[in-house]
Amino acid sequence: MNWLAHVYLAESDIEARLGNLLADLVKGPDRRTMTASFTRGMRLHQAIDIFTDAHPVVHRSRARIYGDYRHFTGILVDVFYDHYLALDWDRYAAEPLDAFTARLYADIRAHPITLPADAQAAFNRMLEDDRLGSYRQIDGIAAALQRVSMRLAARTGKEFALEKAVSELLANFDALRNDFAEFFPALREHVERWKIGEPQCGPCH
Repeated sequence: MNWLAHVYLAESDIEARLGNLLADLVKGPDRRTMTASFTRGMRLHQAIDIFTDAHPVVHRSRARIYGDYRHFTGILVDVFYDHYLALDWDRYAAEPLDAFTARLYADIRAHPITLPADAQAAFNRMLEDDRLGSYRQIDGIAAALQRVSMRLAARTGKEFALEKAVSELLANFDALRNDFAEFFPALREHVERWKIGEPQCGPCH
């Protein structure tokens, strides 16, 4: 899952929520410097990713994507699912998305924590650009995929253009939306079990 889903599924404690949100940006030895609450959030992030990556509905979504994206279908589905979460937010939350993100950003600014420089820079841009709210728009999804492409290019020295995969989202829009609607309640149930300390069991459906 991508950023919006991770922060939606996180525990209410702001540091745990940040750990869930930023787990992919805090790496290696830096993880050992984070607070216990932040670390718990990172563990929940990992539990969400493990469940998602193994779930048959997610595999079905990945199989819908063609073109030159076979090595990146996991990334694409994660981002596409955030689009559906944003579009159908009222189905899953009583608080409107704009109010949720505004409250989250205010809580974060009121409780600053020390982050590694790269993570802090990416995090600042997320807040400044309201990237969580931007997932409602196709342009926001394209921009998110362009940022992923830039990170991959910086890491590998190769060029990527994952933003072009928006065509796959549009071509399979209803099918992917139905996949998300089937999968997300199972993920929420799994997260609730994790929060109360039940063992992770992978996809149970």
